[in-house]
Amino acid sequence: MTARMFPVAGRHRDRVYVITGGATGIGRACAERYAQEGAQVVVADIDDRGAAVAEAVNGAFIKTDMSQPDQVRALADAAISKFGRIDIWHNNAFSAVFKPIHEQTLEEFDAITGVGIRGYWMGAKAAVEHMRARGGKGVIINTASVQSFVGEKGFSAYQATKGAVLAMTRSLALDHAPDIRAVAIAPGLIKTDAIKGIPEDVMAEVIAGIPAGRGAEPEEVAALAAFIGSDEADYMSGTAIILDGAYLAIG
Repeated sequence: MTARMFPVAGRHRDRVYVITGGATGIGRACAERYAQEGAQVVVADIDDRGAAVAEAVNGAFIKTDMSQPDQVRALADAAISKFGRIDIWHNNAFSAVFKPIHEQTLEEFDAITGVGIRGYWMGAKAAVEHMRARGGKGVIINTASVQSFVGEKGFSAYQATKGAVLAMTRSLALDHAPDIRAVAIAPGLIKTDAIKGIPEDVMAEVIAGIPAGRGAEPEEVAALAAFIGSDEADYMSGTAIILDGAYLAIG
């Protein structure tokens, strides 16, 4: 696949890229892609498997619970201590449960929004402060979802976070334009560990509803993320880029 085979050599040389939720799936693919394009990569995750990802890309792993503001601040500070700057901050971590709202608990809601709203806001805040302190340009990338745009049973708390991500991205794009850009990525079905437990018949039904006829590889999201963070996308800000195989086009 092109997304895996042809990174743009040197496109992110001398840049520092921080990816939250970087241990698996989309986050891992993004870490690998940015490293292939020359960036210094900081992998953040509550999952210790992030250490192996960081080692593989010759980067740094900072174990981080994105729902804890002191840990988010420590992550940004560690990136500066290790590499001297932050050029691209990618909020990608998430938490979710699948059950209707009457079965969800307040504790589950707080855990999900703690990562997906407060964690994204605190991550962007910490990154922007460091970017401004060195007087340079920067990019905030936020992982949203097709569920930012459509409803689905059983995901009320998770979808609340993904709707908030879009609104937050628009505001971030205005705060320090043109020096600091903010862009959201809204993926559809991505073939990560998160979907492995879905029964085959259910997955077949899901894929039947996607005009492209398949789920995307994490590397395809990573290719988009690498473009968004590059100078080639300098006019792109305050918007969401949808990567869904035309799923939302059905209406």
